[in-house]
Amino acid sequence: MKYLLPVILIFCLACQNKKETIATEPIVKKDSVKVETMDPPKINETLAKDWLKKTIEAFFKSDNDYNKAMQTMTTNDYYDYKTDATNVDLDVDDALTQAEFDKKWKPKFDTKKAGIGTGFLISGQDWQDIKVTKSDVISQKNDTLIFDVNIRDVGFNENYPRIIKVKAQDGKFLIADVLEDE
Repeated sequence: MKYLLPVILIFCLACQNKKETIATEPIVKKDSVKVETMDPPKINETLAKDWLKKTIEAFFKSDNDYNKAMQTMTTNDYYDYKTDATNVDLDVDDALTQAEFDKKWKPKFDTKKAGIGTGFLISGQDWQDIKVTKSDVISQKNDTLIFDVNIRDVGFNENYPRIIKVKAQDGKFLIADVLEDE
């Protein structure tokens, strides 16, 4: 019996060391998994073009709150940017100077084409019958399309050429930028 106790003790210690070895060994799979890279889905040009035309024309026919209507069809960044651009150097709360506006927005937008002091999409304060007479895709990258657009006020015989960036976001289309040369 006196020899049995040391044997049991050695056996227990040997089992403990074996368990530690098994538990700490990394498991390595010999089969490799092939990973395929896929391009993100592209935005549907036809749907975006139809949405842009209908949305712009409906915006100018609507009697809804101008700011609320604009906010529903634009990204948050563009809405804030265009609101700031409209109010540059005006005597209103939170209006920015041109220098402040450029400093704040130049990293994200072309501030020279912001439409400073003008309204959303057209530079006229009044309009009669707005129609989108052209909306051609000029580039596409993943979830964003850039359109060459002509917005025409048929009643005042005015044309407003614009470059408009449309982004697919959260299952809907939104205007992400409007470049104005006026």
